[in-house]
Amino acid sequence: MHEAKTYTLDEMLPGARVAVGQCLDVTPNDRVYIITDRDTLLIGEALAEAARERGAAAVRTVLLEDFGQRPFTDIPQGFIEAIVDFAPTVTFYAAQAQPGEIAFRIQMGTELRQRLNVRHGHMIGITPPLMMSGMLANYEEVAALTMRVYERVKNAREIRVTNAEGTDFTAHLDPNRLRWIPCTGLYHAPGNWGNLPEGELFTSPANANGVLTANLLGDHFSEKYGLLDEPVRFIVQDGEVVRIEHPNAALAEEVWSYLNSAENGRRVGEFAIGTNTALTELTGNLLQDEKYPGVHVAFGNPYPDLTGAEWTSRVHVDVIPLRVDIFVDGTPIMKEGKFLLEEL
Repeated sequence: MHEAKTYTLDEMLPGARVAVGQCLDVTPNDRVYIITDRDTLLIGEALAEAARERGAAAVRTVLLEDFGQRPFTDIPQGFIEAIVDFAPTVTFYAAQAQPGEIAFRIQMGTELRQRLNVRHGHMIGITPPLMMSGMLANYEEVAALTMRVYERVKNAREIRVTNAEGTDFTAHLDPNRLRWIPCTGLYHAPGNWGNLPEGELFTSPANANGVLTANLLGDHFSEKYGLLDEPVRFIVQDGEVVRIEHPNAALAEEVWSYLNSAENGRRVGEFAIGTNTALTELTGNLLQDEKYPGVHVAFGNPYPDLTGAEWTSRVHVDVIPLRVDIFVDGTPIMKEGKFLLEEL
């Protein structure tokens, strides 16, 4: 049995400096509030150290476990009040996912964006290997590609995705009603937020149909199952999952039950394109792998305050097909996971 590798603060600092400096642009005018947990404390400490290096006016690190027994299905008592009391201008959430906590994180994100108007770096499921890979990307380059793809898709009506494993999925879009959100990794204005490592753009489709093969599942399934040798097949009709297939029937039933545990959990809520070309291999960690060049789709919450969707859900489960071809209104922009830059 192999012992888990032990990482050091010095190994975490380069990625933390990118997050704090390039991505969130922390200055001496900022008050930085870092939410972490026991399993992720080393990364939380690195973010705090990087913020102090940037001369932040105040830095505070808090543990989720100090606010009650996890998993949190709702915001625990005193949690938001403690943030408000600190009056941050920048917040980080660097912690591991637990089953059912997506509802808590969605509520927290809305409070941070709408009520407190902070710049926020969301690092759900962040690990030391990700701090030493995806967090070392050049986010000026990531942002430039993200915006090129955004200009190409922002008015699109239909995007089709295929791959050799059987994916043949079409998202029907309504650009007049449902917005694309580019996530560049550069969050320098109040209210700006995104996941880190970053590099994607997403919308909520008006409708969707077809088959998705997914080698990686989101939420707590990412940590539980990692990369799957045999993909899960999601059959989607009229914007909703109607069947899940996998050789491991228990896995398929577990995902099906989870999606059915909340209203609108089986609806296609998000359609997204990953744009971080610094990523050269998948890790099994959704936080980073959904930024890998390609597509991911999420069932459940459509981030209505961002996309303009007129419905919501308490679950949000991303799924990632591999080595995809992408066709925007019939024109290819990606072939087997590689962007066709001449089409952007």
